[in-house]
Amino acid sequence: MPRPVLLIHGGAGDIPHSRIAGKFKGIKEALRCAWGSLVPASGEGQGSALDAVEAAVRSMELDENFNAGYGSCLNTDGQVEMEASLMEGRDLRAGCVTLLRDVMHPITVARRVMEKQRHTFIGGEAAQELALATGSERLPANALVTEGARHTLQQFQEQLAQGKDPFFARTELAAEQKTDPSGETVGAVALDLDGQIAVATSTGGITGKWPGRIGDTPILGSGTYADNARGGVSTTGHGETIMRYNLAQRILAAIEHKGVSAQAAADQECRAMTQRLGGTGGAIVVGPAGDLGISFTSQRMAWGYIQDETIFYGIEGQAVHQEPLALGT
Repeated sequence: MPRPVLLIHGGAGDIPHSRIAGKFKGIKEALRCAWGSLVPASGEGQGSALDAVEAAVRSMELDENFNAGYGSCLNTDGQVEMEASLMEGRDLRAGCVTLLRDVMHPITVARRVMEKQRHTFIGGEAAQELALATGSERLPANALVTEGARHTLQQFQEQLAQGKDPFFARTELAAEQKTDPSGETVGAVALDLDGQIAVATSTGGITGKWPGRIGDTPILGSGTYADNARGGVSTTGHGETIMRYNLAQRILAAIEHKGVSAQAAADQECRAMTQRLGGTGGAIVVGPAGDLGISFTSQRMAWGYIQDETIFYGIEGQAVHQEPLALGT
């Protein structure tokens, strides 16, 4: 019987030092929020990988320290357009949504697509109508827009006016201006006692994107993939790069065909992607036996997981922090 595993990320990019504390706080809150869905208290039923990844991502969608839900970055019109995907590894069912506006929790809308609809991927007005018809509340206009997102868009526009190439401006912006990288994403991968793997990924995209732009997050095999026989992957970083490289699927192919560990596969494919295409990113991976992979070519990537009643978390290099899962112990 496999040991339950929950591994999450809070985005990869040129995350400034001033944002690290907020990332760590949000990562730990999301892990604690979701762990009970994966490992319920005695007598409270069986844990679910699908419930756990949704709960972890929902927590981060509420936190402005992450580029998903509240705190999402803005397009050139100053609007939030969100996307998400969720997948389970037994029957390869999935739900993907894109171009959602003024609703909370895109990841839950993605789950409704997977469980209640005959299609896998829905976007734009149809996704909006589905969200509202299946229980999502229509928020007031711009309710998801933060001052930080407005400031980052303004700086992006100023750099664009100076003639700087916008293709990788999201990472350059943070390094030069001490703002959030705005190319981040949040994601979670879980393995439960039944051997079921589930993955969830959610994002607000990249600052200064054209209205209607779709990134890697809702694309199966790029931003998200789950297969009980091979593992689960959630990616983050520069979306145009990740979708062109098909990062999630390449990592799982390395596990399956090269026989390497989740960590080796993640390291190999993240490096190869950046070497070939120039864009940076990262991935979290859970192998079919529960081994973990955490890798990124960006300056930093926020991540965390729970093992032996302990939260392990980090954001740069090989540095690993830890604290008890139960506060006060």
